[in-house]
This record gives sequence, C-alpha cells and structure tokens, in this order.
Amino acid sequence: MAIGALAGGAIMYGIITFFAPTAAVDPSVELRPNDLKLVALGKKVYDANCASCHGVTFEGEENWRERGQDGLLPAPPHDETGHTWHHPDAMLFALTKHGPAAMAGDGYQSAMPGFGDVLSDEEILASLSYVKSRWPNEIKQRHDQINQAAGQ
Repeated sequence: MAIGALAGGAIMYGIITFFAPTAAVDPSVELRPNDLKLVALGKKVYDANCASCHGVTFEGEENWRERGQDGLLPAPPHDETGHTWHHPDAMLFALTKHGPAAMAGDGYQSAMPGFGDVLSDEEILASLSYVKSRWPNEIKQRHDQINQAAGQ
C-alpha cells in the first residue's frame, strides 16, 4: 500500500507538473503541520472556506468517488480516508490555488474553484498545514514519503 501510494503520488505529480496547461506547480511549497501559529490560522481559513464542502471534521461529501447527476465529483474527505494525503505538498497547494479544472485542463470540470483570488498564498498554505496537522502520525509519515518521492 505504501509503495502504491508513493508511486501514485509521484506519477500524479509528474503528470500535473509537466502537462498542466494553465497552472504552475511550485515545487518549493512545504506544508508546516507543526507550526502552531500557522495551523491556528489554517483552522480559521479552513472553517471559513473549505468546511462547507469538505466537512468540519474533514469527512467530505457522501459518495465522493461517484460523479453526481451534474457530472461532477463531490468533495472528497481530507482525513485519512480520502486521497488528499496521496498528493505532494506542491500539488495540494496548486490544486487549492488554481482549482482542479485549471490543473487538469482539457475541459475538465470541477465543483471546486481555485482560491487564488480569494486567499493569499499564506492562507492556502495555512489551511493545508491545518489539514495535515489533523492526520494520524502514520498518514503524516506516508505523506512525507510521497513528498520525498516527488522531490520535495
């Protein structure tokens, strides 16, 4: 499982880094789940901007793996049951800043907007650091391995 997550994260990072048509990925982005001040800001940002779809306790929307009648995927959970931790920091940051549609390109549609016009880079980093701070230690360690495999 760990090798599969590592390989999947590295492959997705490579695809988006090299083939994303409209949005750049900054490989220097690094989440800081142990920075208490940043995580406190992140909780405020998450509660105000993310929790309405991804859930106050990161549970996501029901049937998040299945497209709805509108053809869009529901918001996934951000806890250990979802796939958020399968992606390197830089990809998570870019997806949040630019939105999945901009990252995937080729007419892909997503209910999630990019937050680059709403949140500062620091606020995006803070919200993602908050999310990571809530993961179990095993998941944090596996996510760190995914970052290493992606060259972060």
